[in-house]
Amino acid sequence: MTGNTIDDILRRGVAEIIVESEFRELLHSGRTLNLKQGFDPSAPDIHLGHVVGLRKLRQLQELGHKVTLIVGDWTARIGDPSGQSATRPMLSPSQIESNAQTYMEQFFKVVDKDRTELRRQSEWFSGFSLDDVIRLTSSFTVAQLLAREDFSSRYSSGNPISLTEMLYPLLQSYDSVAIEADVEFGGTDQKFNCLLGREMQQSVGQQAQQVFLVPILVGTDGRQKMGKSLNNYIGITERPYYVDPVSGELKGMYGKIMSIPDHLILDYFEFVTDVSDDEIREFKEQLRTHSVNPMNLKKRLAHEIVTQFHDRRAADDAQERFAQAFQKRQIPEETHTVTLSGISRTDSRAGLRIEAQWNIIDLIVGNGLAKSRSEAARLLAQGAIEIDGSRVTDNIVTLTDGAVIKVGKRRFLKVSIAQD
Repeated sequence: MTGNTIDDILRRGVAEIIVESEFRELLHSGRTLNLKQGFDPSAPDIHLGHVVGLRKLRQLQELGHKVTLIVGDWTARIGDPSGQSATRPMLSPSQIESNAQTYMEQFFKVVDKDRTELRRQSEWFSGFSLDDVIRLTSSFTVAQLLAREDFSSRYSSGNPISLTEMLYPLLQSYDSVAIEADVEFGGTDQKFNCLLGREMQQSVGQQAQQVFLVPILVGTDGRQKMGKSLNNYIGITERPYYVDPVSGELKGMYGKIMSIPDHLILDYFEFVTDVSDDEIREFKEQLRTHSVNPMNLKKRLAHEIVTQFHDRRAADDAQERFAQAFQKRQIPEETHTVTLSGISRTDSRAGLRIEAQWNIIDLIVGNGLAKSRSEAARLLAQGAIEIDGSRVTDNIVTLTDGAVIKVGKRRFLKVSIAQD
């Protein structure tokens, strides 16, 4: 284990380490460290936001350390309110178990299963008595818990905070005591809970755990933390690439990565790929000087990530399909077809043909190419709607069998006319 290796692990994709000097000493001690990673199976899928921390665990496993994965089958019943403005619904035991099984299958796509010990909170909490709960809560004050940002903001704004929710950080902290964790991993939104774990360990005479915090990965919307509830996530088991047959939008892993805002490109490279630091610095300079098309960097990024979670062949295929559908302006094979009723007409040049008159606003809203009539009207006014390559200017359009409607750059709809 070289100094440079440790430096790399502790620098890239890291937000804060508490206390870094102590953590470095532990890494050089020659002792196998117990790395705590807890998860609440409140949702079944792992996305790239989770991968930021999982990659650090894998790197430390490769140096000989052990991960203890804690299934939060008790805290999931509460739901960690971090970043939430309201209480969260409790899950049933069957929902929790189903989510946990899926989560674990995906967890080991990144983390080495052979160097991981699986523990469930029910091992220690199922036997908790009222005396145990009272002793647990007596170690901390309400003022300490209200210092947590999400609790504080909800309290000051008059939003309810249940006593059950306040138990969450205490239960998570006790997990560290139960397994005698050396290091706890989490996103920056878990800082309070992790630090509380340090305090609880010290209060029972254990060595205080180190806290390893990783940055929050912003989702595909470019604004908020990646999460399934916000529909701005990229799941690690998603298909490499496909086009939504109704909206024509890019879907799947490759497609979603191609849709991220340009300002996220470098973060994604740094946090979830193995692309070298030198290359990333070069990408940064190219973006600063506008000497590269950001789309070219996103193509590289998407290829790297699809290769990581599928394989190179899948990444090559996704890249080719993307180029065919959007760079060469070909109509995607998966484009949805809508059947409309029409009548036969005789054209002096084309002869007999079937056509239908339709309100283009109704058509694109009804088939999911626009979210509302107001959005569709705006797209029409902007000249963003085409039929067979010709811009649409009127609400009422004449459609022929086989016509292709294009909305914006990436949404397509084929038309089939059935004679009345």
